[in-house]
Amino acid sequence: MPRIALVLHGSSMLYEVAIASEIFGGDHSGLAPGGEWYDLVVCTPDGAPHPWLADLPTASYDAIAEVDTVVVPSSNDLDHNPDLALLDALRAAHERGARIASLCTGSFVLAAAGLLDGRIATTHWLHADELARRYPRVDVRPDVLYVDEGDVLTSAGKTAALDLCVHVVRSDLGAAAANGIARNLVVPAHRTGGQAQFITPPAQPRVPDGLAPTLEWARARLDQPLTVRELAAHAGLSTRQLARRMQAELQAGPLDWLHHQRISRAQELLERTDASIDQIAASCGMGTAATLRRHFHRTLGVTPTTYRTTFRLAD
Repeated sequence: MPRIALVLHGSSMLYEVAIASEIFGGDHSGLAPGGEWYDLVVCTPDGAPHPWLADLPTASYDAIAEVDTVVVPSSNDLDHNPDLALLDALRAAHERGARIASLCTGSFVLAAAGLLDGRIATTHWLHADELARRYPRVDVRPDVLYVDEGDVLTSAGKTAALDLCVHVVRSDLGAAAANGIARNLVVPAHRTGGQAQFITPPAQPRVPDGLAPTLEWARARLDQPLTVRELAAHAGLSTRQLARRMQAELQAGPLDWLHHQRISRAQELLERTDASIDQIAASCGMGTAATLRRHFHRTLGVTPTTYRTTFRLAD
């Protein structure tokens, strides 16, 4: 029976704690080969039961050394310094061969313990830049649902934590157990870690008045072929000047900016209209459905049809 420690640190968040405790601490023995689910222990600094999980076995951080997997949930205070005893326990467990997983911003705890140095990792997209800034030795990927590096796993925000937990079940107990727990929770049985995080496109950054008219002009013509030369001419700049300005002010070159505008237009049309994939491809300047599918999947990790099924808004 796999043993899992669910760590409650000083600023743990209820949502991810609840996900992990339900999946690993619930009675799902009927789904497991041989009828054995996980043996979950909740680890708190002093071993005292936590009111959120008072009915589950509880131990101090010392118990982390005795388990197969450690799950560190998200933190609601990224300025809070993790408990040094917890960091020591995580490092010791990892050196002993335990698998360490973080949910959402729990990655900051793993990074503080040095467990993400030289590794690919993810976290909630809102905090990815901060994770990269604080821990430059971590290869932060803000555009994936979760990362499985074998002995260290990290997930993006909220529902991606559930995806990672189901992935762990799949790895440990097989597809039938993972599919069963997914059916119980009424969630997709398998979303691959490489699938992009679905995020609300950020508001367009404020740009100087000199570029704003050109950007609005281009957005109004996404259904048409647009070249860098045409954008530069509209802005009254040379192509090199335009590229420098856009890189400095938008952190993207002209063609990259156009590409992301077209993808954003396709996302909006998939969510809000009944237009066919061919029609959407034409409306956002991708030309054909095949071209849209290729670029959409490359950017977001899913097909336009899957995206529409997941995010179609009610009439």
